[in-house]
Amino acid sequence: MTAYLARRLLLLPFTVLAVSFVVFVLLRSVPGDPAVAIVGEKAPLEVRERVRKERGFDRPVLAQFGVYLRRLAAGDLGESYKSSGERVSEQILRRLPPTVELSIAAMAIALVIGGALGILSAVRRGTWIDYLSAGVSLAGVSVPVFWLGFILLLLLGGLFPTGGNLNVLYRYEPVTGFLLLDTAMRGQWALFGDGLCHLALPAIALSTIPLAMTARITRAAMLDVLGSDYVRTARAKGAPPPRVVLRHALRNALIPVVTLLGLEFGYLLGGAVLTETVFNRIGMGTYILDSIRNTEYDSVGGAVLVLSLVFVVVNLVVDVLYAAIDPRVRHG
Repeated sequence: MTAYLARRLLLLPFTVLAVSFVVFVLLRSVPGDPAVAIVGEKAPLEVRERVRKERGFDRPVLAQFGVYLRRLAAGDLGESYKSSGERVSEQILRRLPPTVELSIAAMAIALVIGGALGILSAVRRGTWIDYLSAGVSLAGVSVPVFWLGFILLLLLGGLFPTGGNLNVLYRYEPVTGFLLLDTAMRGQWALFGDGLCHLALPAIALSTIPLAMTARITRAAMLDVLGSDYVRTARAKGAPPPRVVLRHALRNALIPVVTLLGLEFGYLLGGAVLTETVFNRIGMGTYILDSIRNTEYDSVGGAVLVLSLVFVVVNLVVDVLYAAIDPRVRHG
């Protein structure tokens, strides 16, 4: 396992290099002049040309990428010219925790409800529970997240806050940037409850697709395991049905579920763009959207690079969890 982790960590810089190159080239291919975004459309032509030369926009793409890599190696993600030259890394440090918090909440909902539906539909195969699970899964992958967000606002807007991360009347001083964690550590339970209420509707909307996929994958994995010899042996020995399902079957059915959750977490980070926009939440989604509108190369590139790193690290953690779940993987 140590050798495997070492190999994966050695591949990490190459993954970062590939992602940064693709994002860099794609951003330079987007129509629009960043010099105009910096100085404005009414700026004289000589001012635009001077800005292009100062920032290297007039140089070939590969030359620009070389400069970008040197900055990146020094830990510099660039600056935001729409925010008076504020460093992109500082902006991302403020915006990333709320998005990760939203993704974790959505994944928790998907795991609990989707996993329960998958287990019940496998144990009660062919019953109304199985058909209900199939219907919920079909609806989950079919309904667009942004449309569901608007429906939740219309139906539950009177019970839950309809926008933002926290009531403007509360004063919140971030420590880690994770609102729920910070308020819980300080014992600020009023702020904790308000933040949880603001998180509820976006998390429900964002959880629909992973919930549906978790339910179907769990059902398929459980059906395969429930027909195994060791499960039949456990039943023949008189083990209670809950013990057979939860201890003997579920653990051996977790590997495909864990794989799915690792992949879906990365997709949730990207899917937060629509969810945060609908619910007007502060996070990476709205940050990327605003940066694209303002043609801010450094901001978009830095945000995508950081989200890609999170995705890679999460999948590395998932691979490590395989060994904890299944000893056969560890010994292999």
